[in-house]
Amino acid sequence: MFDTMTFTKILGAVCGSLLIFLLGGWAGEIIYHGGGGHGDEHEQAYVIEVEDSAPAEEEVEEVDFASLMAEADPGRGERVFSKCRACHKLEDGANGTGPHLYGLVGRDIGEVDGFNYSGALSEVAEVWTPENLNGFLEAPRDWAPGTSMGFAGLNSAEERANLIAYLDTIGG
Repeated sequence: MFDTMTFTKILGAVCGSLLIFLLGGWAGEIIYHGGGGHGDEHEQAYVIEVEDSAPAEEEVEEVDFASLMAEADPGRGERVFSKCRACHKLEDGANGTGPHLYGLVGRDIGEVDGFNYSGALSEVAEVWTPENLNGFLEAPRDWAPGTSMGFAGLNSAEERANLIAYLDTIGG
């Protein structure tokens, strides 16, 4: 099938391709870096002048959570609750994947009968205060390491405050 001449042609084609690849890299080095050796022995051929300015750092406004709660809108919180609806129910005693949220604000953590909690929540706090809910809703796994809640959290402090205000109107 393969004789010596065919094998020699294939080997020659591979070696020729490698040689062209190496020569292309060498030519590119000369064109873009000015040739010569490596290091700082050559000056840059073209310098673009820019104003000397530090990169602008975004200032994050720290908003007092108490003032956010004072301005919270339960109506908007009801819309935010749509993210929770897949796992939580608002009816008293109606557990879903997560425990029911009826009367949540002010309730003891891990109090819902018939729901098997992971235990990580009760190690962090005793009562679902608005401040505890804010921390939990921001990043559940950071606030209560080991929690079985799979939700990533709500980034917006305003959304969290609105949701807490809405949950505060349910039951209790």
